Amino acid sequence: MTAPTIRGWCPGALRPMLSGDGWVVRVRPPMGRLTQAQAGGIAALAARHGNGLIDLSSRANLQLRGVREDSHPALIAGLDALGLTDPDPDTEARRNIVVTPFWFEGDDTHRIATDLTSRLAAPGAPALPGKFGFAVDAGLVPVLRGVPADITVERGPQGLCLRADGAALAMPVTAANAADRAIALARWFLATGGAPAGRGRMARHLASGVALPEGFAKAPACAGAPVAMGSHPAGWLTALAFGQCDTGTLASLAALGPLRLTPWRMVLVEGLTQPPGIPGLIHDPADPLLRVTACTGAPGCPQAFGPTRGTARELAPLLPPGTTLHLSGCAKGCAHPGPSPLTLVAQGEGRYGLILNGTAADPPARVVEAAHLSSVIRDLAPHAPSL
Repeated sequence: MTAPTIRGWCPGALRPMLSGDGWVVRVRPPMGRLTQAQAGGIAALAARHGNGLIDLSSRANLQLRGVREDSHPALIAGLDALGLTDPDPDTEARRNIVVTPFWFEGDDTHRIATDLTSRLAAPGAPALPGKFGFAVDAGLVPVLRGVPADITVERGPQGLCLRADGAALAMPVTAANAADRAIALARWFLATGGAPAGRGRMARHLASGVALPEGFAKAPACAGAPVAMGSHPAGWLTALAFGQCDTGTLASLAALGPLRLTPWRMVLVEGLTQPPGIPGLIHDPADPLLRVTACTGAPGCPQAFGPTRGTARELAPLLPPGTTLHLSGCAKGCAHPGPSPLTLVAQGEGRYGLILNGTAADPPARVVEAAHLSSVIRDLAPHAPSL
């Protein structure tokens, strides 16, 4: 088994990435929101220019799969007509912002995220690495605590603050200056050598011993709140198995109302007060599929050493409530970069590395043949939370 290729960047609309089933084209809606016309338009474009499958990414973006090279110009023209493209690939890459889906127009989250988007698109904006990202979580209670972000603006017990990934320190900010302070921290990251050769992440930079600039101090953090499916003030939150749907499902959701994308494989339909009656959606919080995270796997991803989602569907019913399983096609762990009680990593030739309380990049505790996965997971799963 060879090591997977680390590209160091994520696909965009203007800079797609070649996968095993064609080009992956990522659409980054401002504020994570799609109007009904935009969502319906994306569904039509994905059906016309791709293979009809659409992924919801961990950064609350949509990914159109199986796009043909000769169709890409027409697809971009369609996205541009919907107001979903950027002036150039660099601007698109910098606009890597995930926001809480529970914002309202004019509130702190909306104001800060809009301001930050403008500053990242301005001339002279910092040339950040392709995977460097921001989070704006300025609602009454933080909900993005588990979502990876290099720089986060969130609400703490003492008000809004700016946090750097990998540090327990924070800087007090206001809705008026939060975007400026976030950009200043990004510039500090670059100036202090955080991105040698154009790659780097905040947590790794701080782990090297670099001290944050003045203004950061120890500050308590809110515990945050789990996000539940169902009714919310902004609408109804429903889940997609493995964060994927087809064009028909997206079109049906678009007919119900504007959509807000989330980093949790869920979609919020604005104004909806009951579950959408659309086949294939998950409404039951006890559904076993919600306990499993799985990437595209083989053959859809050329980096993968084995299938993932079919195997994940088979193993999901064996997991008791409270236990999660991450099934990855390779050691990059794209679908779930963090640790999980149980992780399986495809190694090729029908084998999977089993990792306990770790990430896909950690060394496996043992190697399991595909034919024995069910029995191994059945034995381990009840004890996984205490492993």
